[in-house]
Amino acid sequence: MPSVSAAPSALSGARLAGTARLRFWGLDIYQARLWVRPGFQAPDFARHTFALELDYLRTFTRTEIATRSIEEMRRISRFSDARAEEWQGALRAALPDVKKGDSITGLHLPGTGVRFLLNGKPYGEVRDPEFAPLFFGIWLSPATSEPALRQSLLAQVQP
Repeated sequence: MPSVSAAPSALSGARLAGTARLRFWGLDIYQARLWVRPGFQAPDFARHTFALELDYLRTFTRTEIATRSIEEMRRISRFSDARAEEWQGALRAALPDVKKGDSITGLHLPGTGVRFLLNGKPYGEVRDPEFAPLFFGIWLSPATSEPALRQSLLAQVQP
């Protein structure tokens, strides 16, 4: 099982904040783990370096992942159709197709964007500081469509 130790040194001293499993219509989608550094504050997650690992339990194309990500980001905030198209293209370029057993780690780099690792190895990135908080907001924003998942991921974070 991949772990945050495979991520860059930007996460030195990180600890597991919580885990959660996403199920949709009774199907297991992925197992998630959130890794945070000391001082992480959930309300200000966008200001912190952290990693979110997703161990996929089903097969998905990069296009399916990108499309669903944009849909979920639009639950968090409004942005133009042009921006949605730009970000969806960036995600398709930065993410792989995944099969059951693959792990994608998203490393949040405040002020820079998101770096993605596939099975612990660098894969792609989206260099856009406006994109990153909305992307990770899918899991960490109070406006998430999965509040129980958010609560489980933040279980070990001090309020």
